[in-house]
Amino acid sequence: MASAHGAEPNAEDAAETQEAIYEEIMPCNRMELSQQLAVEELITTEASYVHNIQLCVLDIRAHLQKKQLPDLDLEGLFSNTDDILHVSRRFLKGLEATATKEHEQLHCISTLFQEFKEEMETVYKIYCASYDHALLLVESYRKDSRLQQEILETLNATVPHTGVSDLSFFLVMPVQRITKYPLLLGKILENTPASASAYPALQAAVRAMSQVNANINEYKRRREVATKYNKAEHLTLRDRFARLNTHSIAKKTTRLSRLFMHEAGIVAKTEDKEYDDLEEKFQCVVSSVAMLKENVASYLGHLEVFLLPAPHKCELQIDEGPAQQYRRFAEYLHSTVFPEFKQRLDRLVCQPLCSLSDMLVGPQQLVKKRLDKLLDYEEIQERKSEMGSVTYDEEAAMNTYLAINALLVAELPRFNQTTMQLLGQILCSLSALQWDLAAQVLRQAEKELEQMPHGHMPLPSFWKMVEDSLQQSGAQLRTFCQMFETVVPSPVTQPLNPAEERKVLSLVSKHGPDKLYQVTSNISGSKDLDLTLQRGQIVALLQSVDTKGNTSRWLVDAGGPRGFVPAGKLQPYCPVQSQQPRMQMPALESGTERRRHSYASPEAPRPQMATFTPTFQVVAGFSFAARSPQEVSLQAGQPVVVLEPHDKKGSKEWSLVEVNGQTGYVPSSYLVTVPVQEPTGWSLPV
Repeated sequence: MASAHGAEPNAEDAAETQEAIYEEIMPCNRMELSQQLAVEELITTEASYVHNIQLCVLDIRAHLQKKQLPDLDLEGLFSNTDDILHVSRRFLKGLEATATKEHEQLHCISTLFQEFKEEMETVYKIYCASYDHALLLVESYRKDSRLQQEILETLNATVPHTGVSDLSFFLVMPVQRITKYPLLLGKILENTPASASAYPALQAAVRAMSQVNANINEYKRRREVATKYNKAEHLTLRDRFARLNTHSIAKKTTRLSRLFMHEAGIVAKTEDKEYDDLEEKFQCVVSSVAMLKENVASYLGHLEVFLLPAPHKCELQIDEGPAQQYRRFAEYLHSTVFPEFKQRLDRLVCQPLCSLSDMLVGPQQLVKKRLDKLLDYEEIQERKSEMGSVTYDEEAAMNTYLAINALLVAELPRFNQTTMQLLGQILCSLSALQWDLAAQVLRQAEKELEQMPHGHMPLPSFWKMVEDSLQQSGAQLRTFCQMFETVVPSPVTQPLNPAEERKVLSLVSKHGPDKLYQVTSNISGSKDLDLTLQRGQIVALLQSVDTKGNTSRWLVDAGGPRGFVPAGKLQPYCPVQSQQPRMQMPALESGTERRRHSYASPEAPRPQMATFTPTFQVVAGFSFAARSPQEVSLQAGQPVVVLEPHDKKGSKEWSLVEVNGQTGYVPSSYLVTVPVQEPTGWSLPV
C-alpha cells in the first residue's frame, strides 16, 4: 500500500511536468509554423505577381501593339513594366532558391532583399510616379467606346480566366506589390524569436524596404511638384494681366527686391556648389543645342540656295561631248543625290535635334522656378529666424523649394549625360551624312570624268590645257570687241540744265570734286534726318558715318538739304572731260577693255565747265506714238537729244528732241534723265 501510495504522487508529478513541457513546446511550434506560412506566402505571392506581370507585358500589351491603334498610348499605360518584370523574375528565382537552405533560409531572404533594394527602388519609383497618368489614360479610354471595345476584346482574348474588364486591374499590381514587401517581412519578423540569429537581418530587411517605400513616395511628391512647374505657359498679355492680383504682385515685388539685394551684395546668396555646377553644365548643353539647331537650319538654307540653279534644265544645242556629260552629272545631283541627302538630314539630324530642343523646355522652366522658390525660401527663413515660427503656407513654400532643389540635384546629372550622348549621336550622324554625300558625289564625278577626253590627263597637262583654252577664248573675245566697236553707236552725254549745273558747281567749290557721289537708285528717307533723293542726283560726302558710328549711313550735302543716305546707293562721280565728237578706241587695261564715248555740243567755253561736264543721258521713260507731223515717236529706253526743254510758246509740258536723225516734240513727262554708267566690256546697241 505504502508503495502504491508513494507511486501516485510520482505519476501526478510526471503528468504535470509533461503538461508544462507541452505548454512550452506548443507556442514555439505555433510561431515556427506561422513563420513557415509567412515565408511560403512571400514566395507564392511573388510567383503569382510575376505571372500576372508576364501576362500584362507579353500578352496584353503585345496584343494591343498588334492592333496598332494610333490613339492608344501604350508607353504611358505600361510605363517601365519591362524593367519591373526583369527585376522581379530574378528576385523570384532567388526566393525560390532559399527553400533549399533550411536553417539559413531567413538569412538568405534578408540578404536577398538587401541586394535588390536599390534596383527595386529605381524601377518602382518610375512606375509609381507615372501611375496616376496611366489611370487618367484608362479613364479617358473608357469614354471612347471604340478604344474601350478594343481593350475588352484584348482582355477576353489574352486573360479570359481572370474575368477582368479593365486594365487598371493589372496596372495597380506593381504599386501594391512594392508596398506589401515591408508587411510580408514584418509578418516573418513577428514569428521569429528575438533570440534567433536571423532576427537582426530580418529587422534590417524590414527597415530597408520601408526606406525604399519612403524614397518612392518622396520621389513621387517631387515629380508632382516638377510636373506643376515645368510646363511652358504660352500666355497672352491679357492672360498675364488677368492673373495679377494683390498677392501675386506682392510676391513678385518681394522676389525682385531680394534679387536686387543679391546683386548689390546687401544680402548673401544661398550657396549650393553642387547645384551651381550642374546648372552651369545644363545651360552649356542648352546653348550648344540651340547653336547646333541654328547652324543646321542655316546649312539647310544654304543648300536650298545652292540647288536653285539648274544647269541641266537648260537646252544646249550640243548633242555629245563634255557639255552633255556635265548636264547629266548636274541632273543626277539635283534629282537623286541632293534630295536623298536632304531627306536623310531631316530624318537623322533635324527631327532629333528639334525633339531634343523640346525636351529641354521642361527642365529650363524648372530651373527658372527653382530660382523664384529660392528667393521665397530665403525670405521665409529670414522671417523664421526673427519670429521663431512660420505659417502653414510658408512651410509649404519652403518644402516646395526643397523638393525642386532635391529633384534637380538628383536628375540633372543623368539628364546632362543623356543630352550630351544624344547631341554626340546627332553630330556623328551629321558627319556621316556629309561623308556619304562627298563620297557619292566623288564616285559619280570620277565616273563621268573617265568618259571625258581629258579624264586620264596628268594634272599639270590639264591645267596647261585650261590656260591655253582661256587665252584663246580671251583673244577671240578681244577681237570680237574691237570689231564690235566700229558699229556700236556712241552714247550721247547730255548737258545738265542750268539749275543742276549751278548745284554741281556749288558742291565742287564747297567740297571739291573728289567728294562728289552719284545716286545709283531712288532713295526714300524713312528715318529722321534721312534724305529722299532721285536716281542720278549728285551729292557731296560730308561724313562716312552717322551719329551712332554706323558706316552704312553717310551724311551728305544735296546742294541745300543735308542728311543721311544709305552708303550702298552711292558711287563716286566721275565726270567726263569735254571733247570734240570723235570715235575713241582706248587701249586694253589689265585684260579688261573699258571704253567711253561722249559728245558735247560745241559752245563758248566757260571757265569752270571747260574741264568739268557732269555725265547724264536723257532716255524715253515710256513709248510715245506721234499724232502730228510736229511730233516724233519714241520707244521706251531709247536715248534722245533734248534740243529745247519747252515748246514755241514756252510751255515745259513739251520738249523738242532729236531721235535717230528726226526732230519733233514729245511730252516732257515721258523723258527721264539717267546717269551714264561707265561700261565694262561691251553691250548691245540700243
